[in-house]
Amino acid sequence: MNLEGRKIIVNKSVKDLTEMLKNAEDYKALMPDSLQNFEAREGGFKFGLKGMPEIALKIQEVTEEKVILVSASSSLDFALTGNMSPISENQTEVQLLFDGKFNPFIKMMVEKPLKNFIDALTDKIEQL
Repeated sequence: MNLEGRKIIVNKSVKDLTEMLKNAEDYKALMPDSLQNFEAREGGFKFGLKGMPEIALKIQEVTEEKVILVSASSSLDFALTGNMSPISENQTEVQLLFDGKFNPFIKMMVEKPLKNFIDALTDKIEQL
């Protein structure tokens, strides 16, 4: 299952975004308003949104081109990638991509909430 967020312009340099995305605690500021709990961990974080089960993510890779977050649970196989392209010294184009390997039943249950989550994340990132 693949989902794409819309491309946005962030008024931060790629370097500033990269530094921010290396720190698990900084992801709290990007979470949707429905955030109920957030816990930064070594190399990742765990969060819960209203009406959804808790999700644990590991920060797999952060470069000036992309950030990759992967599921910390062995029962869920997915990655959330944020592609970053510099536009100018203080502006970066960002797009979120979700790639998950789910059975058809799980896909049917999670597709709409995941799309809403990606849209909410995109909105928060755009406000940086």
